[in-house]
Amino acid sequence: MVTVIAFDVNETLLDLRALDEPFREVFGDPALRPQWFAQMLQLSFVGGLTGEYVDFTTAQHAALRMLADRTGTPLSDAQAATIVDGMTALPPHPEVPAALARLRGTSLSLSALTNSVQAVAEAQLAHAGLRDLFDAVISADSVRRLKPAPEPYRVVAERFGVGISGVRLVAAHAWDISGALAAGCRAALVRRPGVVPSPLGAQPDIVGPTLTEVVDQILAAL
Repeated sequence: MVTVIAFDVNETLLDLRALDEPFREVFGDPALRPQWFAQMLQLSFVGGLTGEYVDFTTAQHAALRMLADRTGTPLSDAQAATIVDGMTALPPHPEVPAALARLRGTSLSLSALTNSVQAVAEAQLAHAGLRDLFDAVISADSVRRLKPAPEPYRVVAERFGVGISGVRLVAAHAWDISGALAAGCRAALVRRPGVVPSPLGAQPDIVGPTLTEVVDQILAAL
């Protein structure tokens, strides 16, 4: 029985489109923002696979340097810091506060589970007005193994004293869903625009276009 709902933060709860304007100012093209995020994920995952751990903030700075090199764009330290620091000031997707509040009124425990370092995660959720809706904020950085490695998902189960099957991850990333399912969690995919499930491996039993629809299904399963 699922008793703990763990939420990915970036893109699942918070809207990275707020960084489009800084990317327009620095790179001249807001469409490069998703490329930067994908490059950052790649650097993080390579670090995990090679045993050379790279935290999310370090990967974000490195990915900006790679993007600047690729596009021939001058990038100052101050410009890079403005973009990376912008990660702490992202707004929530419009439906998120109300959807989380509905779960908060149940017997379920709620946790954020993010690859962001702890200080960034806390700042993100506080700025978005969401921090009080969570019983815990857990950073994968605490175990120096980023999602989709199994350790971060197991930390959630350990924190709440439940078996791994008692945890459901909610995320808008197919790779995060795959990691959670491989670790033994249940999972729910938020199919935000452009998000599709992986055709490989186990599949989430809950899928919805927004967090509202996902929460509807979580509550129906109680």
